Amino acid sequence: MEILAVRYDHPDAVKLDELVQQEYVRRYGDGDLTQLDAEMFAPPNGTYLMAYEDGQPLATGGWRVQEDAAEGYRVGDAEIKRMFVLPQARGRGLARRILAALEADARTAGRIRMVLETGTEQPEAIALYGSSGYRTVEKFGYYRTYEESICMAKPLTG
Repeated sequence: MEILAVRYDHPDAVKLDELVQQEYVRRYGDGDLTQLDAEMFAPPNGTYLMAYEDGQPLATGGWRVQEDAAEGYRVGDAEIKRMFVLPQARGRGLARRILAALEADARTAGRIRMVLETGTEQPEAIALYGSSGYRTVEKFGYYRTYEESICMAKPLTG
């Protein structure tokens, strides 16, 4: 198993992004409408990771700088996006490993708080983040007015 930094527009990242969008449609009736592009995940303002085994992509996740106060973010925030593990690779700790790597990278980049938005139809994500030290916070971002939205945060310092 290896975790590599790739561009968000890398073919493997695009492939897994299509699959996570299908997962969102299945759970919520629509894909994630948040506008993302590869430059948002380019260091030092973010990173995008892929977990591979025998050359096959199994999991993904990224972080990006997000400080727009009008949308509820704070100076120093790093936002997690596109955490996803293929169904056949779940239960092996891949999401936890990617999450830890994202946190370490964001901390190295000088970010002080990791934030994320998930939803009520993703109990496994809520459990992962809760067990990793994330706590529910006031809503932020594109989905801040949606009832199904759950926003969480974790300090990266102290």
